[in-house]
Amino acid sequence: MMNTVKLHDKEFGVFISRDEIAKAVEKVAAQINHDYANKTPLFVAVLNGSFMFASDLMKQIHIDSEITFVKLASYSGTSTTGKVSELIGFNESIEGREVIILEDIVDTGITLEILVKLLQEKKANSVAIATCLFKPKAYTKSHALEYVGIEVGNEFLVGYGLDYNGRGRNLADIYKIIE
Repeated sequence: MMNTVKLHDKEFGVFISRDEIAKAVEKVAAQINHDYANKTPLFVAVLNGSFMFASDLMKQIHIDSEITFVKLASYSGTSTTGKVSELIGFNESIEGREVIILEDIVDTGITLEILVKLLQEKKANSVAIATCLFKPKAYTKSHALEYVGIEVGNEFLVGYGLDYNGRGRNLADIYKIIE
């Protein structure tokens, strides 16, 4: 583990270790395995950020399930743009399915709100949210987050799927910006 990393013009320090992340993912997986014991949920992983969380989580999901990926964009640099554009849509039929959205991080909830609405329009039976990280102070929407790995403040984070202008997604630990 590197204590600090430099990405582009910014320095980042370790904030959440890979061990803490693994425990959080294990906790979320256990809750989902329990709650969906007799169901076959469709996991919808939001790219690019959720790929590491989705991979680690799915290795611990022991119920019958499927996974698909969707790509939505709302970030530019270190701040949200407030606008979401769907880049890659769904190939699977959503109607009547139990859907669990997999997110790397939920902050304002803008992207999530649009995705939940889209899934409801496609007649999902239920839509739940599982996120590795949650910024409750930044969250402006009303949809409940059923599965939260770790709550964080409003720091800008990189690593474990999170990036700064395309870099840092590959880091096994989560780093916060050093101002």
